[in-house]
Amino acid sequence: MWAEFKHTLRRLRGQMIGWSIGLALYALMMVSLFDSIAGIEGFEEMIASYPPELMAFFGDMMGISTPKGYLDVYYFSYMALIIGIYAVVVGASLLVGDEEKGILDLVMAHPVSRTALFWGRLLGFVVATVVILLVSWLSWVLPAGSTGMDLTWIEFLRPFVPLFGQLLLWGTLALLLSMLLPSGRMTAMLSSGLLIANFLVGGLANINEDLKAIVEFTPMYYYQGGGAIDSIDWGPLAGLLAASLVFALLAWWRFGQRDIRVGGEGGWKLPSFRRLFRRGARAGQEA
Repeated sequence: MWAEFKHTLRRLRGQMIGWSIGLALYALMMVSLFDSIAGIEGFEEMIASYPPELMAFFGDMMGISTPKGYLDVYYFSYMALIIGIYAVVVGASLLVGDEEKGILDLVMAHPVSRTALFWGRLLGFVVATVVILLVSWLSWVLPAGSTGMDLTWIEFLRPFVPLFGQLLLWGTLALLLSMLLPSGRMTAMLSSGLLIANFLVGGLANINEDLKAIVEFTPMYYYQGGGAIDSIDWGPLAGLLAASLVFALLAWWRFGQRDIRVGGEGGWKLPSFRRLFRRGARAGQEA
């Protein structure tokens, strides 16, 4: 298990470095702009002149001149979507990627159990995600002392905890779907589509009251964003973590039951129409 864990971290080091650098540069830029934006005279009046639909979609934009509102609007309101793409892509290819390359069956030829392989790779994904979030957190905390963002390091850290819960849920969902769908590409496409749809419907629900009944059954409804700066709502977070564990356990069970392909994408394992036609014709001839 630990060998697979270290192997997974080595494989994900490029993504860890790339995502960490990108998010760090963005955070550093936004921290440096805070004093300029917060010091603009009449800024709140300008925001109030925006269309009410735009204001509702992106949440409470009136507090954008405060550290809490600034972090929520310019970072956490959409970061679950952006980093969520990383989570679903990695989750979709965590095991199926090697299977489609014809590598997984060679790995399984070594004295390693499927359980050790599965949990070692999943743990590697979790640690890689934590590293990316920690770098992002440090990119806000370290330069914030020279600005007017008077937040403590723990206040900066709190919103990253619900964000991690979202990433873990979408990553494990993609992992489960990769055990059920024919290919990793289809899994990544479906998981990303669900993530984007959840983000858009969540924003539109602030405009259309009829959509709120649907959004309440989606993961992002329970995402706190920058609101977690004051305190974390542990109830919804525990629910998301529990759902992630269920997805992981189902994916582990399915991985232990299914046959390993020797390469290439799979299929739905449904009989083709031609084969059904031939069987029907043969049955007619025998009759």
